[in-house]
Amino acid sequence: MSNFSNFKNLFSIPNETIYLCGNSLGPPLKSMGNAVNEFLEDEWGQELVKGWNSKGWFSQAKSIGNQLSTILGAQEDTIIVGDTLSTQVFQALTCALKLNSNRKYILTDSGNFPADIYIAQGLLKIFDGKYEIKIVDPENIIEAIDDEVAVVMLTEADYRTSRLHDMKKITEIAHNNGALTVWDLAHSAGAVPINLENAKADFAVGCTYKYLNGGPGSPAFIYVSPNHLNSIEPALFGWHGHIAPFDFSLDYEASKDIDKMRIGSPSIISFASLKHALDIWDDIDLQELRLRSIELSELFISEIEKLSLNFTLACPRDPQLRGSQVSFRVENGYELMQALIEKKLIGDFRAPNLIRFGISPLYIGSKGLPPTNPLQISVPPLNEMIHASGFTFSLNHSNPSGGKGDPVEPKDCILFILLFFVKSIPSFIQNR
Repeated sequence: MSNFSNFKNLFSIPNETIYLCGNSLGPPLKSMGNAVNEFLEDEWGQELVKGWNSKGWFSQAKSIGNQLSTILGAQEDTIIVGDTLSTQVFQALTCALKLNSNRKYILTDSGNFPADIYIAQGLLKIFDGKYEIKIVDPENIIEAIDDEVAVVMLTEADYRTSRLHDMKKITEIAHNNGALTVWDLAHSAGAVPINLENAKADFAVGCTYKYLNGGPGSPAFIYVSPNHLNSIEPALFGWHGHIAPFDFSLDYEASKDIDKMRIGSPSIISFASLKHALDIWDDIDLQELRLRSIELSELFISEIEKLSLNFTLACPRDPQLRGSQVSFRVENGYELMQALIEKKLIGDFRAPNLIRFGISPLYIGSKGLPPTNPLQISVPPLNEMIHASGFTFSLNHSNPSGGKGDPVEPKDCILFILLFFVKSIPSFIQNR
């Protein structure tokens, strides 16, 4: 059983800050600075240009991809790291369309991240009307898959509501109808268990700066099923994707393996921070991470709803149908979130009225709560459990045996501080 409290100590989060925004940008490891400085001083600083060979920089796009493969349930040498998520969407989608060029539609849903749809819209201009985009409601995806669909392009976890698509089921239905799949894992990689091989996904892409904590702008990744590696030709030809890049031939010939999805020189400094962030995943059981995420999310939702505020749960009620994010629709959501951020509780807002809270057990916890069945805990009335002066306060909660638990330190609590601030937010907004 993973002891997630041990992981909490690895992350650098400012004192008295409750960070619930890892669904947008994960926090750094405390040791990240040392890892990057070691790269700057010992690798780049000492090896200079020799580092491409002596330190293996040239091969890191694949070696870090193999680190990700263990997290994403993929075979070795099927994931490459580099470039941006939009670039990887472009690569995956064009490859899929070329494999299914006799079909008409790119099928996606209204819950997809807009940038993915922008990429598809741009491709329509390149292909000059050969394809069309069909956008349906998320719940209508399955019935919309027919023999005219070339590619089903979906984000596994909705960026607003955290609603999860059933990757395995949808991929199976797509294949039964002759369509291919492109999965965006931006909001699910590092948050929920993923098994690309078991799901028989054709292509998958994702970013590494959210739940994987690689840092702002850390590189994206692309997965290609072994079934397609030999037959695909990427749309973007690049030096690093050439079968013999150092021959400097004027004619392009793509690599025969996943390297063919590479384009140009990656940011090796970003690789240094990403690799360091991924190293901790060797000790993380994704199934246990998922269970703890559900426990914390259920507790979070339950206690917010006890306040009888004008909050509408925007994510699925069933925890098996959502990722590791809790979302509410609320009037004055932007003002509310800004007030919370000002008080050092950091979530985020998405127009028109959605507030989002990312739940990552790696650095979020509730000290004193049992590892299972947190809803059995009896929580006293708010006015009885909060003694506050600014942000310096302590809380006591009852444990299942009826005794008092240890005081809950601010940084150890994901819940009670939010209750206090939400309770006081109307007057706070009014006085701004």
